[in-house]
Amino acid sequence: MWAPIWPEESGAEDQVRAITNGVHVGTWVAHRLALLFDRYLGPHWRDQRDDAIWDRVLDIPDAELWQVRQELRRYLFDFIRERGRQRWTEGGVDAARVLAAGTLLDPNALTIGFARRFTGYKRPELIFSDPERLGRILDTAKRPVQLVFAGKAHPADDPGKHHLQRVYQRALDSGFGGRVAFVDDYDLHVAHFLVQGCDVWLNNPRKPLEASGTSGMKAALNGVPHLSIGDGWWAEGYAGDNGWLIDGGTHPDDAATDAADAEALYTLLERDVVPAFYDRDSDDVPKRWLALVRQAIRTVAPRFTARRMVKEYVEQMYAPAIRGTAP
Repeated sequence: MWAPIWPEESGAEDQVRAITNGVHVGTWVAHRLALLFDRYLGPHWRDQRDDAIWDRVLDIPDAELWQVRQELRRYLFDFIRERGRQRWTEGGVDAARVLAAGTLLDPNALTIGFARRFTGYKRPELIFSDPERLGRILDTAKRPVQLVFAGKAHPADDPGKHHLQRVYQRALDSGFGGRVAFVDDYDLHVAHFLVQGCDVWLNNPRKPLEASGTSGMKAALNGVPHLSIGDGWWAEGYAGDNGWLIDGGTHPDDAATDAADAEALYTLLERDVVPAFYDRDSDDVPKRWLALVRQAIRTVAPRFTARRMVKEYVEQMYAPAIRGTAP
């Protein structure tokens, strides 16, 4: 890709290095979770100067961690319902669109979030590849699952706009029993509620086109495990016990790849994600799920931060450039 920039250099690939993006921890960690970190990690987690401090997440009692995660999900649905009420009272919006915005969603159900720029390679419709199978996953008795979408398409990206329109039509489809929602007017305010309040963060780009995918980092900081293709940051972040890897294998064309990845996604939901969330002890606490939540925080918080990113730029790029030794 970069060789033409240095045609005279045989080792042009050595001229470019990659530094993984990071997110600002203080901005994206929910206040309610930050208070829990203060209690069990101590105040220095905010300084991010000692990676080992995040191991103390393992000391947070199940009951307290679960209570906070439930509160954050309820905050999300309070926000969604209030937006729906405002749309209704402002007039000009029919009941179907108010319902499509998520006002029927269950604040206690497993909630999967998908919020980002809508464009073709991100495959926002992948989870709808088999509507009947998805319907069974969403509407299983005593183990309901729901999907919350949000995002915008670039004004010049007509295919991206069509993807968004089709996903919105799914939210209007009564066949999914009110378990698919589209939150409109996506912005940083909406993003805060989503990355903090969902239970799972879904990302299924067509590999290897993902640049980084920082929304998943923000979600993991809040104990929202990532369910993603092994591309972008998740190629580095997946540790086997901090989320799930969608791996449909390698195929000769996009259609085959999409079909295989959809199959892998459905299988993960049916066999791993949903059972872990609803496997409860006598106190109705999902211990297996909370182990994933802890590992998501513990493995992502020290590694995928803006502080680490800037430090690497200084040490690997800026300082060597000043000394005249940059690649």
